[in-house]
Amino acid sequence: MNSPVYQTVIVGGGFTGLFTALHLAHEHYPRSVILIDRNERFCFKPLLYEYFDGEMDTVQVVPRYSELLKGSGVIFVQDAVQSIDFHQREVKLVSGNSYNYSNLVLALGSVTGYHHVDGANVNAFPFWTQADAIALDKHLRDCLQKAIQTQDIEQRRKLLTVVVVGGGASGVEMAATLADFLPHWYAALGGNSGEIRVILLNHGEKILDGDINDPLRPVAEKELQKRSVAIEIITEAEATAVHPNAVEYKSHDEIKILATHTTIWTAGTSIHPLIQELPIPQEHRDHHNRPLVTPTMQLLDFPEVFAGGDCAAIQDSSLPPTAQVAYQQGANIANNLKALALGEDLKPAKVNIRGTLLKLGLHDAVANLFNIFEVAGESAHLIRQGTYLTLLPTPIHDFKATTEWLDEEIFHHHLDPQDVGKKVVQAVELVGAGVVGVLVARKLLKMLGDEDKNK
Repeated sequence: MNSPVYQTVIVGGGFTGLFTALHLAHEHYPRSVILIDRNERFCFKPLLYEYFDGEMDTVQVVPRYSELLKGSGVIFVQDAVQSIDFHQREVKLVSGNSYNYSNLVLALGSVTGYHHVDGANVNAFPFWTQADAIALDKHLRDCLQKAIQTQDIEQRRKLLTVVVVGGGASGVEMAATLADFLPHWYAALGGNSGEIRVILLNHGEKILDGDINDPLRPVAEKELQKRSVAIEIITEAEATAVHPNAVEYKSHDEIKILATHTTIWTAGTSIHPLIQELPIPQEHRDHHNRPLVTPTMQLLDFPEVFAGGDCAAIQDSSLPPTAQVAYQQGANIANNLKALALGEDLKPAKVNIRGTLLKLGLHDAVANLFNIFEVAGESAHLIRQGTYLTLLPTPIHDFKATTEWLDEEIFHHHLDPQDVGKKVVQAVELVGAGVVGVLVARKLLKMLGDEDKNK
């Protein structure tokens, strides 16, 4: 079916795509907006670890697009994109439907990059979506159940060994999470939690090398050893093959083998296949093959097309592929789309890097705030989750998720009102998040008031 020409089509419902759509709705954009994504639910990827380990639930981390877009006027289409025709200004879907556009927003993000490592795309678990988290959860539980039942020591060792490939932020966060909750799971089944092994396999000499979280390395390395089981870090180890029951890697020109039933792949990303296929000349792509865009977020050859997030690169600029960059670019794209519709001048995108937040296990994190100071431990954990929750896509979902988190995280885990006060003051002062501040202040005042009445 062909839709009216005067409409904006957004391909991809990640941070850039969703925030573009929501900002357009908020700014009363004078054209219709269609958001296309193959999934039913938005995935708040920075909190996918909390969904995986049970700290947060489905509503908080993977809400439905229908809920997030309710009342916005944005039309959501759940379908996969088959092809994009820049010259005909048409997006064709796998279902057979197609949509013409006056403006297009490319927000497809990136995909897991296996870098031609033999067997990695078949035998390693990615960790990118809700489906990935569910599949890994089921697999790990099966491994623990089999381990508790087997008398074969070598077999049990394989079942209880997890190898995380990639020492960037995703690998560090995954390893830390596993090293905290897997021992508890296994102990609950009657097993010896000390048998759990979590191995972090890193290609370079240092973890987090070249990552935006690089300044947090000293704290991260220290905290990784404080988990329920210490994480074994193997550096200068290049994964060369992933088999069903082993990972093969090269270290100092020697091939070595790690026996395991679970390999988790966090070793980088690749450009989305649809972006790869677009008719954009190589000189208008960066060294990762991403299309270059102008400072106003438009393609060089097709100015009616905007692109942001992981699937594009701004000319003469270098930005990390993080959520905070993607959602700010979504707002910038929305502002320029509205300006274009109203015949106004477009403005260069502005992105402010507000610091970095790194999860280091259950109720533990490290935060680098505005590159001014660092906070580690449980206070950083509160800051990280509180900050992300205030960035959730809509005020209603933001309020609901934050309320649930505060009730569970602060007021159930910290029952001593004086301790609550200390944690809350730290979190609110450092985060400066309005929703967190208001909710915490109300609840804290009530708790302290009730305590005074009982004295």
